[in-house]
Amino acid sequence: MLDLKLLQRNPASVAQALAARNSSIRVEEFTALDERRKTLLAEGEALKSERNRVSAEVGMIKKGGGDASALIERMGEVNARIKELDRSLEAVEGDLKTWMLAVPNIPHASVPLGKDENDNPELHRWGQPREFSFPPREHWELGEALGGLDFDRGARLAGSRFVVYKGWAARLERALVNFFLDVHTRDHDYVEMLTPLMVNRETMTGTGQLPKFEDDLFKLADWDYFLIPTAEVPLTNLHAGDILEEAMLPLAFTAQTPCFRSEAGSYGKDAKGLIRLHQFTKVEMVRYALPDQSFAALELMREHAESLLQRLELPYRVITLCTGDMGFASCKTYDLEVWLPGQGKYREISSCSNCGDFQARRAGLRYRPAAGGKPEFLHTLNGSGLAVGRTLVAILENGQQEDGSIILPAALRPYMDGLERIPAGRV
Repeated sequence: MLDLKLLQRNPASVAQALAARNSSIRVEEFTALDERRKTLLAEGEALKSERNRVSAEVGMIKKGGGDASALIERMGEVNARIKELDRSLEAVEGDLKTWMLAVPNIPHASVPLGKDENDNPELHRWGQPREFSFPPREHWELGEALGGLDFDRGARLAGSRFVVYKGWAARLERALVNFFLDVHTRDHDYVEMLTPLMVNRETMTGTGQLPKFEDDLFKLADWDYFLIPTAEVPLTNLHAGDILEEAMLPLAFTAQTPCFRSEAGSYGKDAKGLIRLHQFTKVEMVRYALPDQSFAALELMREHAESLLQRLELPYRVITLCTGDMGFASCKTYDLEVWLPGQGKYREISSCSNCGDFQARRAGLRYRPAAGGKPEFLHTLNGSGLAVGRTLVAILENGQQEDGSIILPAALRPYMDGLERIPAGRV
């Protein structure tokens, strides 16, 4: 949620920022509602002041034995008008809240201008894509041939965009989760958490999934609960409504969870394979930071995600999302894209974002400055560390051999009891 004072004092800058994001939201709507709110407040306060003054006057008249019926009648009219104004004010404030919840975050000044993904500049690359002496196959073909991925049974059990992992594939997914969590908790500064997989409406609203993206979520029938689309949601809301001491910051959390997404609007996109499923596993990183340290924290989080790909020897590139391609809650985002030889392109495997105080305002995440003064909103950051299914995709496609076997990265072999290769024909 944006700062109300910023909207009131400098609506032109907000309008410019929203235009850069290709947002259709008009700041004029806010200005009109806010003026209406101020008008109602001013009239209501004037009438309440008159009521207080006249009430005292009525008391004096009655005490002196005089007739106060005219003033009492007037107060009846004033009270009726005050109730009418209160109802109107409540409605306007509701409209203002609805408008505020629909507005995306403002891009940071360092974010490049652009309309869509085609305008995302590349920051750097790591690793050299392997040259194959044979046509590389895509991961679903490899996974099915090796007996580890069963999309037909996934569809039978639940429907399209579900999969059953079997044998080595299930074990490899578990190995990746353990590897990621070990790196984050042993080599980095994250505290491992185990969170609920369903959350309430307030929690979803705190991180910005609601109300805008309700169609992308899985909601429980007869319950106002939602399956989480990422562990970012419960991790970011861990201290919702709390006031932390400055000395407690920064805080860093990580968690492995299934993620549930309806993929609304993605019909026909990545219909095969593991890239776009309704249920997938991800290890998430979330950080709380002081406002003047959050962009340094973003660079650190990006490096943490990159370190995993480097340890797995997977070529990748880093891009900075332009203003027109950023997520709703983000003020700056880096995407890590891993090289997939079967597809012959880089595909997203991690997205690391600084949300500034946008989520903190929605969730009530504050800290008390050590120097004293009023509590202030902290900054929140989140990043994939990493998307597990997409990492498995990259391992299959980059490690494939001409005989159909898969060479595993050395960093993962201790998590697979020393297994170096998934042999062809393995079930």
